[in-house]
Amino acid sequence: MTDTPPTPENSEIPDAVTEHKRRFSVQLVWIIPMVAAIIGLSLAVKTFIDRGHVITITFKTGEGMEAGKTKLKYKDVQIGEVKSLAISKDRSHVVVTAEVSNDARGLLVKDTRFWVVRARISGGNISGLGTLIGGSYIGVDAGSSTDRQDDFIGLEAPPAVSMDVPGRQFALHTPDGGSLDTNSPIFLRRIQVGQVISTALDPDGKGVTVKIFIRAPFDQYVKTNSVFWQASGIDLTLNASGVKINTESMVSILLGGIALQTPELSPPAPPAASGAVFPLFATRDEALKHEQTAEPLLLLFHESVRGLAVGAPVDLHGVTVGEVTKIGVAVDATRPDITIPVEIQLYPERLSTRSSRKSAPARPGDYHQLLDTLVAHGFRAEIKSGSLLTGQLYIGLDFSAKARPAQILWNSRPPQFPTVPGSMGQLQKNLMQIVQRIEKLPLGDLANDAGKSIRSLDATLQSADKLLKSLDATLIPEARSVLVEARHSIEDVRKTLGDARTTLGGANQVLSNEGPMQLDLRDTLREVSRAAQSLRVLSDYLEQHPESLIRGKKEDKP
Repeated sequence: MTDTPPTPENSEIPDAVTEHKRRFSVQLVWIIPMVAAIIGLSLAVKTFIDRGHVITITFKTGEGMEAGKTKLKYKDVQIGEVKSLAISKDRSHVVVTAEVSNDARGLLVKDTRFWVVRARISGGNISGLGTLIGGSYIGVDAGSSTDRQDDFIGLEAPPAVSMDVPGRQFALHTPDGGSLDTNSPIFLRRIQVGQVISTALDPDGKGVTVKIFIRAPFDQYVKTNSVFWQASGIDLTLNASGVKINTESMVSILLGGIALQTPELSPPAPPAASGAVFPLFATRDEALKHEQTAEPLLLLFHESVRGLAVGAPVDLHGVTVGEVTKIGVAVDATRPDITIPVEIQLYPERLSTRSSRKSAPARPGDYHQLLDTLVAHGFRAEIKSGSLLTGQLYIGLDFSAKARPAQILWNSRPPQFPTVPGSMGQLQKNLMQIVQRIEKLPLGDLANDAGKSIRSLDATLQSADKLLKSLDATLIPEARSVLVEARHSIEDVRKTLGDARTTLGGANQVLSNEGPMQLDLRDTLREVSRAAQSLRVLSDYLEQHPESLIRGKKEDKP
């Protein structure tokens, strides 16, 4: 086959060129959408991976919460955010849906607690003031459980104690809750060591259970024999010891509180276990009465017990070792005598020695032996006056030197303890004897004699008064005239002496010291001096004896 030469008609048509098959290639225009898709996919994956854990919390109301704004905080660090709020189907509560960051998933356990933090004023506590500016948030208190949970029931009030605070919880049972409330303080020797967590009515409605928390290290002082009592308000007591006012602090007066004490006179006891239940007494005295075992005893008195009441203390040198539980009266028709039986309960552990308290608790037989030994040495019970102001009486235990030999009758029910007459009865007896002796005195005769003596003394005084008035009317005027004349004489003598001195002065200038005139003058002066001395003696005598001017001078006795 030969090639045909080109002709003018087809010379402008290009010849076909054979090309090899090309590989697949991406056009430049598709690169930008693909990069955007990759970035979007990565962001979606990252968002899905970083998405927090979704939980639901149920509250009674949605006060203070807002979707997209209310935060979840643990120890003031944000760990999540509220996503939505919805009302439950039965319209009884609000369901809050929140998202918690992955770092805080470990906090979502069974006993974790949630509550709304807002400004609150409860009793003596003010909390949440920072929310007035930053807004309310949901507080979180992490639990210690290992069970995971996504649905929670929120608290309507902040918990009294956080889970991470060291200490132990206990329960108290009381017939009446009084003024106790959440956060009421608990005192040990007037130092706050804990607070009330919650108060709840028992299922049977016959009591109140109070849950308390004692902070460490004070929880170690809660022993198995510790006692608790309500320290609310002011405890005003009027008894044989007088008037007593007890209170723990100003906070307990206004808001209520609980006091704690471990008996010092009781044997050592181990620390109480967490969750242990104790009775809560109304007063301190009532709590201390039930702190240990009591030994009932019977006391027989033959004197008046007016002023002695049930609950009066049994005292041993100022220490209360028991109390009066019953007072009766027993009349014997065969003889004119009335017996007053008084039942008491004695706390024998308070009579134990220090060495025995450090060891194991003593047995009842040991208490009996101790009391028998004391009674053998004159240990007796008697009625004593506690206060002259109130007239209250109490039972005093002490050794009596005049006590007759006696012993405790352990076989009787209750055992009979020996007694001695009280000091008040002896005082009344002595007063009655004094009154009887006074009644026997002849008071009428003594009164008549005293009247006669008084009348005689009155007559004597009247006579003396008349005599004094007579002397005053006669002697005093005459004595005054004599004294006036004597004074005139003395003045004349003084004038004469003055003239003599003047004359002697002039003569002394003319005459010499050795002349005869000088000697004569000296003699004259001696005579004048003697005369002046006599006048002084006369004046002194007249001042002492003015009556001599009338009666004359008395003669000297030989």
